[in-house]
Amino acid sequence: MVSKNFSHHNLSVVIPAYNEELIIEKTIRELDDYLHLKFVNYEIIVVDDGSNDNTFELCNSLAKNIPYLSVVKNQQNQGKGYSVRKGMQESKYNQILFTDADMSTPITEVEKALILFDQGWDVVIGSRAMKESNIVKRQVWYRQAMGRIFNILVRLFFRTAIRDTQCGFKLFSQEKVKSILALQRIDRFCFDVELLFLLKKLGCKIVEMPVIWANREDSKVKVVSSSLDMFGGLFTVLWNDWTGKYKI
Repeated sequence: MVSKNFSHHNLSVVIPAYNEELIIEKTIRELDDYLHLKFVNYEIIVVDDGSNDNTFELCNSLAKNIPYLSVVKNQQNQGKGYSVRKGMQESKYNQILFTDADMSTPITEVEKALILFDQGWDVVIGSRAMKESNIVKRQVWYRQAMGRIFNILVRLFFRTAIRDTQCGFKLFSQEKVKSILALQRIDRFCFDVELLFLLKKLGCKIVEMPVIWANREDSKVKVVSSSLDMFGGLFTVLWNDWTGKYKI
């Protein structure tokens, strides 16, 4: 039975996945079970980012029995931002939810996001930095510290009040987000900042939402190289803006 509150929403869920064979089946089945109860129209789009394990094969096998699941494959590893963008381009419904494959934020949090959507927000982003957020399992101290520094720089450079741009749980208006996808240049870890920057330039109403979040122990993020990539990405976004690459 579809929930009265959400039956009027049509939802596309985009999941970027790279070497996720250990968890992807559980994630897809949990998502499908939940969405089937709450929505009339929904889809799950998994974008395999050139995995060298059995992620793609597992997803393809599941798609034979889950009619709402589609699988897209990058022939080589392109980056999380590239994969999210590709999934969004494939989406067909009015709202697009991007969520991580490990579901560090449970899918049930989409209910709070859709309530905010109904209040007139164009973009709802999950935030681990709000006092109402429930951090079940925290990152190690050095990753927390680097995250705080990064978000301070984001607020300083881009004059934004957003406190957590990197949480992998974001809900978008399909119409708004598809209008700026072609302008994106960043394929890896700073893609969130670029995407939110472009949506702000477009005039979208963006709101942060406290979420439940649990750190994943076997995260594939390499602290040094990923941090350099992210900090360098901030300057890339600024440079692209200054040089006119983000004309809306």
